Amino acid sequence: MPDTFSASPAHTFHIPVMGTGFSIDTPLRVARYGISSSISIVDDVLIEQIRKYHCEKENEPYEEIVNSKNSRTLRITAYLNLVDRLVARQVDILQKSPFDKGSEITKYYEMLPDHAPLKKSYLKMLKLSDGSEKISTQDLLRSQAVPGSIDVNIMTKLDRNQYNKGEMLPPMYADAMSALRGFAESTLSASIVFSAGINKRLYRYMTEFKDFFPDKNGDTKKKIILKVSDHRSSEIQGRFIAKLGLWVSEFRIESGLNCGGHTFPSKGFLMGVVLEEFKRKKNELREKLAPMYAKALSAKGEFAGKLPDNFKVTVQGGVGTAAEHDFLLNYYSVDSVGWGTPFLLVPEAVLMDDVNIKRLMEASGDDVFLSDASPLGVPFWNMRTSTSEDLRRRRIKEGKPGSSCPKGFVGFNTEFTRKPICLASRAYINKKLEALPKEGHSPEAYEIIKERILAKSCVCHELSGNATIPLGIDTDPDTAATVCCGPGIVDFSKIATLQEMLDHIYGRLSLITSSDRPHMFVKELSLYVDYLRKEVDNFPLGLSVNNASFLGGMRENLLKGIDYYQTLSSELVEDSREKFLAGLQNMKTALEPLFLEKAKM
Repeated sequence: MPDTFSASPAHTFHIPVMGTGFSIDTPLRVARYGISSSISIVDDVLIEQIRKYHCEKENEPYEEIVNSKNSRTLRITAYLNLVDRLVARQVDILQKSPFDKGSEITKYYEMLPDHAPLKKSYLKMLKLSDGSEKISTQDLLRSQAVPGSIDVNIMTKLDRNQYNKGEMLPPMYADAMSALRGFAESTLSASIVFSAGINKRLYRYMTEFKDFFPDKNGDTKKKIILKVSDHRSSEIQGRFIAKLGLWVSEFRIESGLNCGGHTFPSKGFLMGVVLEEFKRKKNELREKLAPMYAKALSAKGEFAGKLPDNFKVTVQGGVGTAAEHDFLLNYYSVDSVGWGTPFLLVPEAVLMDDVNIKRLMEASGDDVFLSDASPLGVPFWNMRTSTSEDLRRRRIKEGKPGSSCPKGFVGFNTEFTRKPICLASRAYINKKLEALPKEGHSPEAYEIIKERILAKSCVCHELSGNATIPLGIDTDPDTAATVCCGPGIVDFSKIATLQEMLDHIYGRLSLITSSDRPHMFVKELSLYVDYLRKEVDNFPLGLSVNNASFLGGMRENLLKGIDYYQTLSSELVEDSREKFLAGLQNMKTALEPLFLEKAKM
């Protein structure tokens, strides 16, 4: 008789949300293989287009959800239900497939990490001779081939209020609120990832949906994941949510700078330092949150059964090798590691048009830069050679800078208008350029501000181009796509299959093509040094985003981080230790005089 074994997460990595288009249908591509991934539910127009595409592809009935005050919610719910249904169908086919070379169930098990109990059981099964034991073992393996989670992501800042005939609609129809409701009313048993900081009205709104509360067995159908950059943020947000009678099932730590898309630079809190604090204080945080959670639920009088009282800690941002992946898992005891940017070169997993993927493969360090492109006013990783940047520069050259703003999801500015508009819109850019000469800036500051204004891109519509162009949904020859890869993409330059990328993650092969790639911790440190240098240079001009106290604190925290990493180096494998320490010393040399010299100005 075969050994019995229980289902557990098949993989030790997850695919984070990538833009609005890159990972919009990633679960339909990878979930059946046990891989968890996240869908952005910011752009309901794109979501409706993708739902129509997959309904037609899978012979599912489709009825358009036309614009109304509740259409955003309805579109998101309909799409998530479709994805849930299709993945279930895929898993059923996979579980019934034969254990033959190249079959779906064989692919499932071949991609697993070699140390996983399921993989070991699979390899043991292959050695069995045909007979009842092999058949019964295969039946057990079939039942354990469970899908990865189909999670969703909301940027909490993208909570634009909606208007009807000039009158603002109730908060429940705001963008983030409507998106949350779309997820809450779906059939998914999954998690919602909140990124970009706290949104108290959004968090309170979760209490109106029963799926966020545990059943009598202590199981919660809709779970909460908080994306955080430091321990303090996790405690502040975790306490707020616990007092609502809700439980955070996962704290997802992301580097403030070494990631893709929007970045949120911290006060110099480096990833390793943050992970060390989580490792040391995890039980303390749980013991703080659990009583608050239990008390809040008790006050509601709605639950008297077993409560969830633990949470996962995961990490993402800049990981690029199997050694880094294993170190994060083993030394910091994290539950999963996020791999995002490298998957942009895996067409089986994410969407990207042919032109941009070719340019991505050819990208150098100068091509990937931290830009002012986002209308949200936070740093945004951009690819200088993307078709979106081509279009932006062409509009400027033709004297028509800015976008027509077809979607307006980041329309928050009221500097020139009563109704909020987007900083990347042609309407705003023209008005701002006209007003700029009257603001009394020095010539040097004027040029920098002008460049920042013109740098803005339509990250709503053009991020969706990564999906609509390759799927043939948008055939307009002027359609462009934004590429918001992280800086680590320059270490990869080849298209990879899904199997190859998982082999890379688990150390069975290497896809790295850069010979001088620094350790992820050193790379993040260098990004912070570059960011601080730029802020210090802009400070005398009055153009720094942060005040002097913040910049001084960032410098001190970075120096402390270097001291921590120097101590940590003894935990690294010997052949990489010397290079790691040399990288730290170079960063310390660059950092030590930086703020002190500029402060005298």
